[in-house]
Parts: sequence; C-alpha cells; structure tokens
Amino acid sequence: MSALAQTVPTLPERQDFSSEADRARLSKTALKAYKRLVGQWGLTGLQAAALLDVSTSTWERLKQDGKDKALSQDQLTRISALVGIYKGLHLLFADDMADRWPRLDNRGPLFGRLSPIDSMVKGGIPQMLDVRRYVDAVRGGL
Repeated sequence: MSALAQTVPTLPERQDFSSEADRARLSKTALKAYKRLVGQWGLTGLQAAALLDVSTSTWERLKQDGKDKALSQDQLTRISALVGIYKGLHLLFADDMADRWPRLDNRGPLFGRLSPIDSMVKGGIPQMLDVRRYVDAVRGGL
C-alpha cells in the first residue's frame, strides 16, 4: 500500500436509509422532529401528509404516540430534507420569519410562484432537495 493511501482517512458511509435496522432506529426520532416541524410551519394535515407522501388517514395514525412503525427510505429522505430546510431557515432568519417563509408565495424560478410548501408537495423529493440546496446557498452554506 502506498504512503498516500495510508494517510487518507476513510470517509464514513453516507446515510441512505436503506438498512431496515437504521430505519427502525431512526424512525421514532425522525417522526418526532417532523411533527414539531409541522406545528412550527403551521401545516394542515393535508399538507403534512402530502409532504410525507402518505394519505391523511395514515398521517393521523403516524401522529399518535407509541407507533413504532419503521418509516420507508423515501419518508426518511423527505423528513431529512425538510428538517435541513427548517434548520437552514432558522440560521438565515429570525424565528418568526423562518417559520413563515415556507408558506409565503415565492416568485423565484425554483418555486413557480408557489409557496415553497406547495412547490415541494407538487415536486416531491427532487423539489425538497432543490429547496434545501437553495436555502443552504442563500445562507452561504454552499
């Protein structure tokens, strides 16, 4: 082995939520964070369900405490993106504006004159990741 290969640290594996054990371990905390985010952003049950890509009845069941159902890889990815947006907004704005911003109509080309929430409901995971990158870029994180 070359000297260079010996000095390069091994990077940790990227979290991809593909492991059932990881999903089971992370789901309760992720759902708790998502429920708080839904409250902070003032989302309706329909919006909360749509962002998570579940029916409103499934969202109502998930909201109940004590549910130990492992979320899917897609659901954890959605929550991860939304929590990242939440965190970025709170680094960028005062709390009130950070929590209102996702519901405000946005004229930026990324949003198509929709609110960030509506654009993410419409565009799914790709739009959520784009909004996350946008917020990070605006705050100087990229």
